[in-house]
Amino acid sequence: MAELPARVLFGAAYYHEYQPCERPGERLKTDLDLMADAHVTVIRVGESVWSTWEPENDVFDLDWLQPVLDGAHERGISVVLGTPTYAVPPWLARQYPEITGERRTGERIGWGARQEVDFTHPAFRFHAERVIRKIVARYADHPAVIGFQVDNEPGNELLHNHGVFQRFVDHLRERYGDVETLNREWGLVYWSHRLSSWSDLWTPDGNAQPQYDVAWRAFQARQVTEFIGWQADIVREYARPEQFVTTCISYTRPAVEDDELTDPLDIASGNPYYGMQDALQLPDPTPDGHEQIWQTTGTWALYQTADWMFSSRQEPFLVTETNAGSIGFPWDNRPAYDGQWRQAAWALVARGARMIEYWHWHTLHFGAETYWGGILPHTGRPGRTYAELARLGAEFEAAGPLVAGLEPDADITMVYSTPSKWLMQKYPPLAKPDGSPDPAAYHRIFDPFYRGAFDAGRQVRIVHARQLHDPRGEREGLTPEEAVRRHPVLVVPALYLATDSTLDWLAAYAHAGGHLVLGPRTGYADEEARARAEAAPGRLTEAAGVAYDEFSNLVREVPVRPAPGSPLHVPEGATATRWADGLTVTDAEVLVGYDHPHFGRWPAVTTRRHGEGRVTYVGTVPGRDLARGLAEWLTPSARHAWGALPVSVTATTGAAPDGRRVHIVHNWSFEPVSVPVPVDLFDALTGARVPAGAALDLGPWDVRVLHA
Repeated sequence: MAELPARVLFGAAYYHEYQPCERPGERLKTDLDLMADAHVTVIRVGESVWSTWEPENDVFDLDWLQPVLDGAHERGISVVLGTPTYAVPPWLARQYPEITGERRTGERIGWGARQEVDFTHPAFRFHAERVIRKIVARYADHPAVIGFQVDNEPGNELLHNHGVFQRFVDHLRERYGDVETLNREWGLVYWSHRLSSWSDLWTPDGNAQPQYDVAWRAFQARQVTEFIGWQADIVREYARPEQFVTTCISYTRPAVEDDELTDPLDIASGNPYYGMQDALQLPDPTPDGHEQIWQTTGTWALYQTADWMFSSRQEPFLVTETNAGSIGFPWDNRPAYDGQWRQAAWALVARGARMIEYWHWHTLHFGAETYWGGILPHTGRPGRTYAELARLGAEFEAAGPLVAGLEPDADITMVYSTPSKWLMQKYPPLAKPDGSPDPAAYHRIFDPFYRGAFDAGRQVRIVHARQLHDPRGEREGLTPEEAVRRHPVLVVPALYLATDSTLDWLAAYAHAGGHLVLGPRTGYADEEARARAEAAPGRLTEAAGVAYDEFSNLVREVPVRPAPGSPLHVPEGATATRWADGLTVTDAEVLVGYDHPHFGRWPAVTTRRHGEGRVTYVGTVPGRDLARGLAEWLTPSARHAWGALPVSVTATTGAAPDGRRVHIVHNWSFEPVSVPVPVDLFDALTGARVPAGAALDLGPWDVRVLHA
């Protein structure tokens, strides 16, 4: 069984082969000595240089990595060895042009970047398997190697190659059996799309049918999952039992379904890149309309990324890449303020990270990522970044096993639906300010609920819908009763694609004692993206005590106010944004209404007892203040028990592997602050006792790690 060291691994991606120096042996020694001095315990190597491993077809150079592994092992530094399949060598592209990926049917991607390949093509698979076997057979037994990363940030393209499309048709034939069934299930009578044979199916380039898109996106993700699982199986033929196999996930890639992608792996890994400097400030200055991308903005978004990574397997995870220096392009240079590296790393550890690995050790002198800052600058000499991270490495060493694999606490659980997100990228319910479709609509609905909880000082667990209930029966899932014990408050916004059995499970969860919170678009369509014929939210109308068949976009924020006697505190100036469901109350208590001459006829938030539990319906995308008030009502006291904290301070709690309680407290600002300690604690880094009631001092951009 794969094992990890009993401490948080700390290190960087290391590319000795990239360094332009006359004395590579001396540079290697210097690098490794600097790593040891900074308490580095892990490096990742080898995943980006197929053309170095195999400079010509069937001509291999495998020995160049030996000095790196030997030197690392001599200094007690572990190694994660990567397979180099995401960056295809030019000779392979030249000799087998048919492996080139296509973003549109018949239009090949130009070479010169990375991930331009159709990774399903047999010619690519042949050469990829050969180089994987050569590398892993050569180094699997090296004592420094503790695990393997297969490929790198997969799922970057939606491949339109002929072979991919033909396999898609075969998949549909297997699933639906015959074209008449497909015609019926997809509603292909519309616009005269009825098929008479499977060869009639059009390619995805011009598709306008949502049902097609649902199947196409799911199929694309399965190709990525199969590819990563295929590599993992090859590696395991050589790996020692204690060595792990993973891949590093960029969670926003279009062909990634992370909870399935990680099934064939031993542990989830990902690359949480985030904006630094003022982007981590609290209170958060980021405009509400800011679109989150692969590099997030806002402290809340950093925590959300970590919770998303934990959600993949509902287990602790590895950080395979994160900001060493300024991450971006020549026009975006914002390296961290002093203290922010420590803060971000400890935030990730607080939410379950077992490794913090920076990208990367050296700042590159050439290539597309010349201005993606490493731990060492272009001079190769230690500077401010190195000093800050060396301090962090010493802290991880001091904390030891206590923080290696924390089980993060949660006040609120949120249900995530990747298929619903995919559909909303092409058929969004929301528009941008200029009236054009907003492909970020799913997160525009989901994120305000998460951010409201964060602003209220509540911690969030993210679960994928199929981890709770799998309509296909491929996963065990949870009974409603077990879910109530684990997740007493379940917030479900934007679950647009949902089977009848999923909606029935949600109703049963509330009946068993859970507090189910439904948000906009949840339950409106079935698993084929067909709008349900009954009033929304479909099979949940009785449990919720509300129904609607009318809805509207909100082109500007609408003020909201509490209903008379409402237990939900609505802050002054709270608003509804983006969306309003025209809710008709059949058997529910109105908590919040719209202050508007038209929308005021409908409630914005309702609640109803259902069995032993409760169903609350939020018919709008809550503005920041309403979202915070909603989270405070759902969970009147935060589990971390630190009480009302200054606006710049967060407290995150969890359980250590040995059961001890860990408290990680941050001050996300330039202003020093003191907060009272709620219970007797110890400083995890110094061992000093911190009694209940004592003032915990936090400097600018500071973090304290404590335990009971």
